[in-house]
Amino acid sequence: MDNHMIKLDKEKETLLVPLYGKAIESRKETPILIDSKALDIVEKIDYDFNSLKIPGKTNTMMCLRAKLIDNFTNEFLINNPKTIVLHLGCGLDSRYSRIDNTEVDWYDLDYKEVIAIRRHFFPETDKYHLISSSVTEPGWTESIPTSEKPYLVIAEGLFMYLKEEEIKTLLNSVKRKIGHFTLIFDAYSVFTSKKVKNHPSIKKTGAKIYWGIDDPEDILQWNSGIRFIKEIYFTSNEEINNLGFGTRLGYKIAHIFPIARKAQRIMIYEIGEA
Repeated sequence: MDNHMIKLDKEKETLLVPLYGKAIESRKETPILIDSKALDIVEKIDYDFNSLKIPGKTNTMMCLRAKLIDNFTNEFLINNPKTIVLHLGCGLDSRYSRIDNTEVDWYDLDYKEVIAIRRHFFPETDKYHLISSSVTEPGWTESIPTSEKPYLVIAEGLFMYLKEEEIKTLLNSVKRKIGHFTLIFDAYSVFTSKKVKNHPSIKKTGAKIYWGIDDPEDILQWNSGIRFIKEIYFTSNEEINNLGFGTRLGYKIAHIFPIARKAQRIMIYEIGEA
């Protein structure tokens, strides 16, 4: 494919931040994760990625987030080999390639213009599917098969851009279609969601942050049949020991303070009656 001029606006442009971040990380001597697809896409897209101004700390956090969600997904698929995965707001992420599981039935969903770019790099197969839709549009769940198989729903770097009512509506429409599912997503604290608008990458793209959550139990009030499983903290997890000494130390110190520990973390729930 010829170099492709990217023109995306506001929150859609934020998908280039984790893409470029993973490419930068993959070039390091001891990377948090290796994403050869991100390297390939960045080389083929005509865009001034340096203009995104991704701070090093942010990049470490994003790659750590991706790796931890990859780890959970891999573990889930080992325990449930014939899973159907819905990756909401997938951007240009290549988790399906990183997971490399031949049993999983995988659905990547994002805006029409994002999926149009994605099709250049991720051809559909009988196991890998693309859905062109905003997550807030009604009707996209019609593209998902109903099955007795387990479902895993991934929402990485997504819910903070939605309003709480939109998240509730989204989860209800997924539940109506498929019944029981496991949900993994990352979330800001309420304080971070207010503060993060000054972040260089957010300012550059003009995206708006709407949602943060402090107490994971709050989501249980949204609906019956929601069960909180666990939080995974960026400041304390199985990947921390692979980071450089200074970063590792910084994370361990941050973990002592709830405001830092809760600033952004990964949350896992079961939704719907099993």
